[in-house]
Amino acid sequence: MEPLLTESHNSDADLARGRLAPPTELKLRVVLVDDHELVRAGIKALLAPHESIEVVGEASDGFAAIEVVERLQPDVVVMDVSLPKLGGAEATEQIKKAQPNVKVLALSAHEERASVQLFLEVGASGYVLKRAAVDELVRAIRTVATGSTYLDPALAGDVLRRRRRGRSGVVVELSEREADVLRHIALGRAAKDIAASMAVSGRTVETYKNRAMVKLGLKTRADVVRYAVQRGWLRSGSEPPPSQ
Repeated sequence: MEPLLTESHNSDADLARGRLAPPTELKLRVVLVDDHELVRAGIKALLAPHESIEVVGEASDGFAAIEVVERLQPDVVVMDVSLPKLGGAEATEQIKKAQPNVKVLALSAHEERASVQLFLEVGASGYVLKRAAVDELVRAIRTVATGSTYLDPALAGDVLRRRRRGRSGVVVELSEREADVLRHIALGRAAKDIAASMAVSGRTVETYKNRAMVKLGLKTRADVVRYAVQRGWLRSGSEPPPSQ
């Protein structure tokens, strides 16, 4: 079972010492997105004592999250990373395109740097680990609601160092399948042909393509081709083998 946020009993003391942002006059309206009802109920119960935060809606998958956010227009969406039907990153990207003023805070049991980087690049304003204390989540919600970025202290230093190195030209890590899709695109293959050769659906190919392009900051097929040339993928004999 995924680790849950743990309750801390010193929130009032923290507020008195100024360790948490002071509550706003109006309640922050929050939507919780997680495919486990027990996790949503637990987080909702832990947030209940904080009068400046109100949970106004819930969703159990990425598509439902998009619909709930469009209907309720919350201030902050607490988004689980791993969701059925439509993943957390894809849902975040669609929410930010349609509702740019809504802030998304990723909540995950996973500490992989690539996951943190992906969520930041698709528009999330923060990333918090599920093993954090509830005060950490409250602090994160309040921080992203103001327009600032919040990273779990266990991740922040390493992620920021990697982002600085990325601007200096270090290649972003792609999964094997993401790299395969980009190679096929650079070679001029149609999406349906890529899907057939990889034995996946066309939607899955689009997901791999979008993830890879977001990670690399690529916008067009011309960008993909330039990247492929830089990586040596278009040299004679470098065509990718059929995926298993």
